[in-house]
Amino acid sequence: MTGLVATDITRTYVRHGSSRTALDAVSFTLPPAGRVAVVGESGSGKTTLLRMLLALDVPSEGVIELDGCPVRPGSVRSLRWFRRLVQYVPQDPATSLDPRRSVLDLVATPLRLLGVDGDHRAKAGAALAAVGLDERYLQRRPTELSGGQNQRVAIARAVACEPQYLLADEPVSGLDPDLREQVLAVLAGLPSALLIVSHDLSAVARLCSDVSVMHDGRIVETGSLRGILTEPQHSYTRDLIDAVPRLA
Repeated sequence: MTGLVATDITRTYVRHGSSRTALDAVSFTLPPAGRVAVVGESGSGKTTLLRMLLALDVPSEGVIELDGCPVRPGSVRSLRWFRRLVQYVPQDPATSLDPRRSVLDLVATPLRLLGVDGDHRAKAGAALAAVGLDERYLQRRPTELSGGQNQRVAIARAVACEPQYLLADEPVSGLDPDLREQVLAVLAGLPSALLIVSHDLSAVARLCSDVSVMHDGRIVETGSLRGILTEPQHSYTRDLIDAVPRLA
C-alpha cells in the first residue's frame, strides 16, 4: 500500500502501576498528494497519532508503514530515508527554532543531516522563497522575526529537502488573523501531501479535502470534509461543527 499508513495502532502508557490507552486500534492513511486533517479536542489522541506517524514513539500494537516499508523509531542514520520523505511543521516555532542560530543555519541543517546533495545555501533560499520570504532573511535570527515569519521559517525548514509528505501540528494556532491567513496560503500552495492535526475546523476547511475525527483515542468518523460538515454522523462531530457555526 502506498502512502503513510497506520494499521490498528494502539498506544498504552503505563505509569505507577496504572495504564492509560491514548490510541485504541486506530487505522489511518495519508495518501500520496492527499490533503487530510485529523481533528479533535485536546486529549483526543491526535497528537499521539502524529508522534507515531513521525516515528517519534512506538505503538504498543499495530504497524506504521511508508509506501509498504515498516517504520519504527531509530537513529538519525537508520531513519534518514524516512526523514527525506516525511517532514514536520511544529505548532510553536518559538520552541523549535534556536534563537542563537541564523535562518540559513536553521533551514540548511536538515539538508546536512539528511545528506542532501547540492548547494545548501541555494536550497535554503529556494525554501524561503516558497514560503514568501526573500534571501535577506537568511542572516536574521528568530528573535528578529515576527511570529508569522518564524512559522514560515519552520515551514521552509520542513520543505527544504523536498519531502513527499508534510505533517503539521496546529500550524496556525496562536497567530493573529492576518498572519493566520498568510500561513494558510503558504501551506495551501505546497506540493507535498499534507496532514493537518488541529482542533480548528475553519483552518482545516481551507487546506484539506478529507478529515478523520478523533475522540477518546479512536477515529469516530472519516470521510470527505464537505460530507462531514454537511451530514455528520457522530454526535461528537456535530459538537465540533456546532462550535464553528459559520461552517455548518
